[in-house]
Amino acid sequence: MANNPALTLGLAMALGMLAQVIARRIHVPGIVILLAAGILFGPDGLNWIRSDSLGSAMHIIVGFAVAIILFEGGLNLRISRIKREHLAIQGLITIGAFVTLVGGTLSTLIFLDWDFRTSILFGTLVIVTGPTVISPLLKRVRIHHGVSTILEAEGILMDAIGAIVAIVALEVVISPSGLSFIKGIYHIISRLANGALLGVVGGGLLTLLFRIRRLVPEGLENVFILSWVFALYQLSNALSPESGIAAVTIAGMTIGNTKTYIQSDLLEFKEQLTVLMIGM
Repeated sequence: MANNPALTLGLAMALGMLAQVIARRIHVPGIVILLAAGILFGPDGLNWIRSDSLGSAMHIIVGFAVAIILFEGGLNLRISRIKREHLAIQGLITIGAFVTLVGGTLSTLIFLDWDFRTSILFGTLVIVTGPTVISPLLKRVRIHHGVSTILEAEGILMDAIGAIVAIVALEVVISPSGLSFIKGIYHIISRLANGALLGVVGGGLLTLLFRIRRLVPEGLENVFILSWVFALYQLSNALSPESGIAAVTIAGMTIGNTKTYIQSDLLEFKEQLTVLMIGM
């Protein structure tokens, strides 16, 4: 097919949702059918979906999709559940991530003979589990509630942390002057802090708005929040690169852990959008 960005996007959404429907019908995790569909219809298969035709818009589309997925994940994360499993979650996003980083780095150094900087970059990329994989699996596989909480929290929180760690590692690799390790750590902490702060403020403001009934006209609540999630994501990225993921995650947690009159409708709407974004 010709390089047609609109057609590529339309086909990606339609075929992605078809894959999700098939997965639900045959009772297998959606990611399995999505991977098969990606291989079949992608550049190495029938070549119907050509992501390169989207050009620079690809980054924006993926960014918005990730923002929706992580915001929905944050909505479902309950502080009370996290507190019960905080030791395991803390271990996974600190010690677990460090062990994965070191393991990935050493593996490429020893077995692939990569240089140290490239190996470090690879190590930072593989620490992310990703809610796009974990969340659909947890919905299809029955496991202990505590284990589900740990995996869900790790997937969502580590995605926000891992994205910032990876981009800082990239800056270290390509920096001509050689960004120091201490400065790299500072950039990671500052971007996480900026994202978390904006997330709390943005989520808090939205919560206040939706505690007042009929302030936002009926029927516009979900799209109102969706538009503000997009704005919050891009604002945070503009102020501090790649902090938008942390901002929307924390905003979702802030709204999800407070009582508003649209809570159930919002969760259903965001869950449907998340299925669409994962499929795309």
